[in-house]
Amino acid sequence: MNNFISVGDVTDIEALIKKALFYKSNPFADRKLGADKCIGLIFLNPSMRTRISTQIAAQNLGMEPIVFNVDKEGWALEFEEEAIMSGNTVEHVKEAAPIMGKYFDILCIRTFPSLKNKEDDYSELHIRQFMKYAGIPVVSLESSTLHPLQSLTDLVTIREELESGGANPDRRPKIVLTWAPHMKPLPQCVANSFSQWVNAWGKAEFVITHPEDYELDEKFTRGAEITNNQDEALKNADFVYVKNWSTFKDYGKIYCNDPEWMLNLEKLKATNSARVMHCLPVRRNVELSDEVLDSPGSIVSRQAGNRVWAAQAVLSEVLKNWTR
Repeated sequence: MNNFISVGDVTDIEALIKKALFYKSNPFADRKLGADKCIGLIFLNPSMRTRISTQIAAQNLGMEPIVFNVDKEGWALEFEEEAIMSGNTVEHVKEAAPIMGKYFDILCIRTFPSLKNKEDDYSELHIRQFMKYAGIPVVSLESSTLHPLQSLTDLVTIREELESGGANPDRRPKIVLTWAPHMKPLPQCVANSFSQWVNAWGKAEFVITHPEDYELDEKFTRGAEITNNQDEALKNADFVYVKNWSTFKDYGKIYCNDPEWMLNLEKLKATNSARVMHCLPVRRNVELSDEVLDSPGSIVSRQAGNRVWAAQAVLSEVLKNWTR
């Protein structure tokens, strides 16, 4: 694995899941793998779980992590080629990225979409410019369209739950991704990425449910069953992943904010005692009710805890394949 931007960079999803679960039981097994190496965590927007979990994962592998918040601690970066830099941007990525490539052994980048221009966001200009100019492996800590570390974590958590329940780990569970209300437009990153990973994994019955006009990009959802009927989608579900996203076709809008789409215990009665997931942060009693979040069926906290092991599995694969 030379870079980690999407599921397309992974040759064996199941093996990567197993490696993450191995690290959960043996966090320091490869402590020497990253010895004398430095990892840069570059944030163009805020983070909590992604930042902390990746720092811990790097330290578990013996690496020295350095965090840099571009929006607060550095110059405003320009990403467009042939830009006339007479505005607010001070430094071009063509200068910044190669310098980071000299400072670090692995470069982790977190960007965020504008939700104003779909073509710009879906071109993934920011992270691709770092990949083009840094000269070292690049790991996505979330991009404009995808959040691969979160999605790997999600599959790790699902696999762990299936095995801890004594079920046949090869059984095909029913996984439902359901849209939820929110107070503001959010990107499609997590929903896109989760859809992409579950479809590529190929070990589940996968259903996506959302109100009309909230269709995601088909290149990520192809292979899933898609319905606007949440009640039908939830029938016999084993896992329910709750997430808001804004509109894709008429980009970045809120058309519907129907509170009836919030998941509650009454809706969960139709499921197969489903485990409830969310990437966090979550708006209580908007996206998910207190009664669900605080119930035994919620595995949200365990899901968040597994972020460390997913990141550690990815970083170890990158380290094993990268030499200067």
